[in-house]
Amino acid sequence: MLLVKTRLGQSPIDGMGLFAAEAIKAGTVTWRFMPGFDQLFTSEQIAALPDVARAAIETYTYVDRLSGLYVYCLDNARFMNHADDPNTAGVHIEGSIEGYDVATRDIAKGEELTCDYRLFDGNFASKIHAAING
Repeated sequence: MLLVKTRLGQSPIDGMGLFAAEAIKAGTVTWRFMPGFDQLFTSEQIAALPDVARAAIETYTYVDRLSGLYVYCLDNARFMNHADDPNTAGVHIEGSIEGYDVATRDIAKGEELTCDYRLFDGNFASKIHAAING
């Protein structure tokens, strides 16, 4: 669940992006996994969905590398784009998908919030492939 004010907008990175609606100081917790709000799905649950629903879930989830569970953020956090040099970083609790993200530097109001998918998303390679090939 996002813990800072944000807005959606066109991203120069890829389609829609998540932008700061306020200045965010370095070290601020920007997102935290919130049980009961953020949703978890198994690969079996995803496979049982109709094609259209499965495609939507696969687009807007990440696959936790350790558990294999699909994590679906119910708020606009699902629109955060990847960057090789992101302005947020995940702090993950050992043995759990629960964790939080912090601003790695000051983020200006209007700046796009980014994270490094490679560090947590088991489907990173397929998402980058899809972004490159449209």
